[in-house]
Amino acid sequence: MKRLEVGYRVDMLVEDKEIIELKSVERVAPVHKKPLLTYLRLSDKRLGLLINFGSARIKNGNSRVVNRLVVNRLVVNRLVVSRLEEYPQLKI
Repeated sequence: MKRLEVGYRVDMLVEDKEIIELKSVERVAPVHKKPLLTYLRLSDKRLGLLINFGSARIKNGNSRVVNRLVVNRLVVNRLVVSRLEEYPQLKI
């Protein structure tokens, strides 16, 4: 991985595979997912998880962000999946 001399810092990196972005906002907006997608692209990782501690229930504040997912030979540049079990065809 290349080292960048700018201030990009991920909140957590799990087993050099998944990036975790932590937030504490009342409601997650699309703008909150953009830094996570940027981190995924810069580090060439595929999977990220946005965890929002500001929601009433923690499970309601989670979002998965997938970078460059290949589905049936089609490359999806970005996919935000709130509940992965709704998409059994996605093998991440």
